[in-house]
Amino acid sequence: MARAANLIYKICSEAMWQDAQRTGVFAGAEVDRRDGFIHFSTAAQVRETAARHFAGADNLVLLAVEADRLGSALRWEPSRGGGLFPHLYGALPTSTILWAKPLPLGADGQHHFPELSA
Repeated sequence: MARAANLIYKICSEAMWQDAQRTGVFAGAEVDRRDGFIHFSTAAQVRETAARHFAGADNLVLLAVEADRLGSALRWEPSRGGGLFPHLYGALPTSTILWAKPLPLGADGQHHFPELSA
């Protein structure tokens, strides 16, 4: 099992996850392809990411990846408020994904997260 501090998270649509499972590679969402890297978040960042970029979206999946398995293609770069966010410069092989869990939208309009390793 991965050390908790090594886990990073990606939110994507259920359809994107199903496509990645078929092809063996997650190539990123439209915003990722436009920016030239796949956006990830730490456990401390992912709830805010969901609120800012996926508000009201249903049929989402949360992917967990061990950062150390991504090698030099993973870079920690400043983003909101100067915080460092993990960015993957390349495609994400599905073999590096530790788990994928539904990220349901509750009646309160908020996404309900599984337990995360911080």
